Amino acid sequence: MPADLTALKTDLTRRMDGALETLRRDFGGLRTGRASPALLEPVKVEAYGTEVPITQVGTIGVPEPRMITVQVWDRTLVGAVERAIRDSGLGLNPGSDGQVVRVPIPQLTAERRGELAKAAGRYAEGARVAVRGVRRDGMDQIKAFEKKSEIGEDEMKDWSDQVQKLTDGYIRRIDESLSDKDREIRQV
Repeated sequence: MPADLTALKTDLTRRMDGALETLRRDFGGLRTGRASPALLEPVKVEAYGTEVPITQVGTIGVPEPRMITVQVWDRTLVGAVERAIRDSGLGLNPGSDGQVVRVPIPQLTAERRGELAKAAGRYAEGARVAVRGVRRDGMDQIKAFEKKSEIGEDEMKDWSDQVQKLTDGYIRRIDESLSDKDREIRQV
């Protein structure tokens, strides 16, 4: 049975959409105005021998416009939550009060805007790497089809070109999202 380009493209598109959606969620956490629980969503905490999202070790709240709190469920993880927030690259300096970790949101200085722009750049690069990984998987599948003689050399070239065009489109969308986020960070 010959391989199906449509099925391959559908799978690659779905996976690349996932990388773009993750980027949008990460960018949503880079709030430049008031405090938002989404700001801490990308943070991973070392807990029970593995890295887990911060939302799996505590409840995130916003009691004031410039303060985020994390009500940690397990008292032994308070230090790990503080460390994870501090090391997240978001430029935040948490402090604990019992089982509650308080995270003051600093005023946006030029330095803070630069930190946010760098974080946005890191998130965008992670998304680019994910999209390129999907492209590599697609190319490997195409080569496997050709090796099994399910498609010819010309078809392999055409399919490879289409996968590359798909990848270029997603990379362009990631770059546009980064440009928009950078503009938002610099404007506020």
